[in-house]
Amino acid sequence: MDQDVCVLVPTIREYECMRAYFENAREHGFDLSRLHVVLVTEDFCETDEMRAMLDEEGVSGEVFDGTRRQEWYAEQDVEEYAHVVPAASHAETSFGLLYVWANEQFDYVFFVDDDTLPHDDQDFFGTHMANLAFEGEVEAVSSDEQWVNVLYQNADEHGLYPRGYPYSAMDETVETGTATVERGDVVASQGLWTNVPDLDAVRILMDGDLQGQAQTRTTADDYGKDFVAARGNYLTVCSMNLAFRREVIPAFYQLPMDDNEWAVGRFDDIWSGVFLKRACDVLGKQIYNGAPLCEHNKAARSTFDDLNNEVPGLELNEHLWRIVDEVDPTDRRNGDAATPRNDVSADADDYADVFEEMARELATGDWSAYNNGAFLNHVGEYMLDWLDCLAALERVEVPAAGD
Repeated sequence: MDQDVCVLVPTIREYECMRAYFENAREHGFDLSRLHVVLVTEDFCETDEMRAMLDEEGVSGEVFDGTRRQEWYAEQDVEEYAHVVPAASHAETSFGLLYVWANEQFDYVFFVDDDTLPHDDQDFFGTHMANLAFEGEVEAVSSDEQWVNVLYQNADEHGLYPRGYPYSAMDETVETGTATVERGDVVASQGLWTNVPDLDAVRILMDGDLQGQAQTRTTADDYGKDFVAARGNYLTVCSMNLAFRREVIPAFYQLPMDDNEWAVGRFDDIWSGVFLKRACDVLGKQIYNGAPLCEHNKAARSTFDDLNNEVPGLELNEHLWRIVDEVDPTDRRNGDAATPRNDVSADADDYADVFEEMARELATGDWSAYNNGAFLNHVGEYMLDWLDCLAALERVEVPAAGD
């Protein structure tokens, strides 16, 4: 079997969780030789021990701390774009996306967070791969607020909304229907989570928890059918348990959080999910949600620390999706717009074109009416640099990973 799956794991401490994922693969008959694991970490972490763990498990992989990332940029001659990956941030997963883009052997990408574990009774890798190959009918969810709460199935009982769900879109009226999906239409598979729900700090405080977790917990019983968000509806995309096709990378940049003058953090995967959903709607693709579940064992920490990181971007989160929703990339797709600034789109099935239109809107707009509105200009500029970096990587000959 070809090595066609790259697993990206941002970690500074709990890398041993990957042993459980490898064991899950063995128990369910998933071929581990298909995997190449990239651990994205820091110079102060146990990089030798991480490499030893991969060797002991007999799994192909590499460890990239800060020093090794800088070396990789130099090797690919893209040092001028190193700034697109923020330092000491969960959004360092963007480095993994650059790595995959440079290594064309990978058709599929997994994001796995180091505070999660697979459910023993579910085939973690196999289920995600089956979702990406899904064809047939699936539940399609929409609301009068254009947002789908991925926890909607038992929301009347637990009342939870996930991190990143706009406050202005709460108390929505949910409608369900059926979508017919053709093979290849599913480009991302989002697995959901049990134990500690993925909530923002305000909602954690409202739930009465000061340790950054939540008093209300989720179980497998909170989830029913797998589903997609209907076209024109947005949803939160959490990167802790996610698989996707390589082709979406141009529109799935994990945004420059934490390391910025506005101190905006905690929205990297949320906003990248908004961009990806808009691109999917334009291109007729789908994000599949539900199984496989993972167990989220978020470590205790101050809820107020998370709150301080989230507050600078809370107002922007209420408006970003509306800005994106009004971007119309159809003129470019019909050839009526200006020439794209790079040639990524030819190999990206137009994800780059859609992403570029969103990026230009953010980079050139006047967002001064919002608190920290200039951060949206900053994000737009970095999105354009992201596309340029991908184009530069396409011009580089890269040895196959694992060689």
